Amino acid sequence: MNKRTCLYDKHVALGALIQPFGGFDMPIQYTNIIDEHKAVREHVGVFDVSHMGEIIISGHDAPRFVNHIFTNDVTKMKPGDVMYGMMCYEDGGTVDDTCVDMLEPNRYFMTVNAANVDKDSEWVHKQAEKFDVVVCYKSDWWNQLAIQGPEAEKTVTEVLHLPVSDLKFYQCKEVLRFDDSVIVSRTGYTGEDGFEVYGDKEYIRDAWDRLMRAGVKPCGLGCRDTLRFEVGLPLYGDELSKDISPIMAGLGHFVDFDKPEFIGREALLKQKTEGVAKRLRGIQLDDHAVPRHGYKVLRDGKEVGEVTTGYRLISADKSCAVALVDSSLKLGDRVEIQIRKKTFPGTIVKKRFVDTHYKKD
Repeated sequence: MNKRTCLYDKHVALGALIQPFGGFDMPIQYTNIIDEHKAVREHVGVFDVSHMGEIIISGHDAPRFVNHIFTNDVTKMKPGDVMYGMMCYEDGGTVDDTCVDMLEPNRYFMTVNAANVDKDSEWVHKQAEKFDVVVCYKSDWWNQLAIQGPEAEKTVTEVLHLPVSDLKFYQCKEVLRFDDSVIVSRTGYTGEDGFEVYGDKEYIRDAWDRLMRAGVKPCGLGCRDTLRFEVGLPLYGDELSKDISPIMAGLGHFVDFDKPEFIGREALLKQKTEGVAKRLRGIQLDDHAVPRHGYKVLRDGKEVGEVTTGYRLISADKSCAVALVDSSLKLGDRVEIQIRKKTFPGTIVKKRFVDTHYKKD
């Protein structure tokens, strides 16, 4: 039986389409994906992302341990910073991608993907055996809302009364509410300005009700995927996996090779210096056909890769895909995608199909 978030009954009451995702029964859409997608791009929307996992790492060796399991360099962080990166296997394959919040000098808050919670927890626990750290798995306590869109700051400030105007992109703060902590970060998965708010079940249920009364659009995981895809953000299991490394995924800028040591460093450095056989590329089709995960990519009739994600974009009038293809393919090269018994021509382009609107100032 799938798990349910603390907001499940509220999703049902709103008439949401519920489907399994990452071991949870989650809302896929409320009205329709297009309306919800546009609400985030143009105004503000809220997602229940309480299915995500949370791990707190603290103790004397916490900075050294997090650096050991994380591709980015947390020694460059200060309290209140958030950093994105990956956890990798020794061969460079991806355990998961994750955001790390530095709450205090020796205390880190890590968010992991819902489908990977058990695997990640087991992997982190094993790596921690030789370090003086305390690893707490808090996914059952923490719940999460993502408030996203150009009106997100106004909404979080006026509706939830959280002081966030001072937060810059990829910064966080811990706020005390009724003797419990609320963590809020200026992060998201949509390409728009936005915030992710973590709290206990009572707080998150109350926050959801406040947002609904204020007329904020509830959004399901359907448009969460269309939004992240348009701006080139990866989904674990599609654009990252044990077989797709950060280098193959074009995420090498989140791998800090100036660090002398981290799990997977030698394998990733070899990939960076010697190259990889396959890498992720964007493809824009000439036609309105819609490519899907697993469809073959061809060049001159020869298979050169396959689609990881594809959509007819909602924010732009074009059909696009991200595909794992031969690394010899360059921007501007012509390819075809096989959709059932036909092939549709397209061009290799950058993976970010729509501009982002983060607040970086």
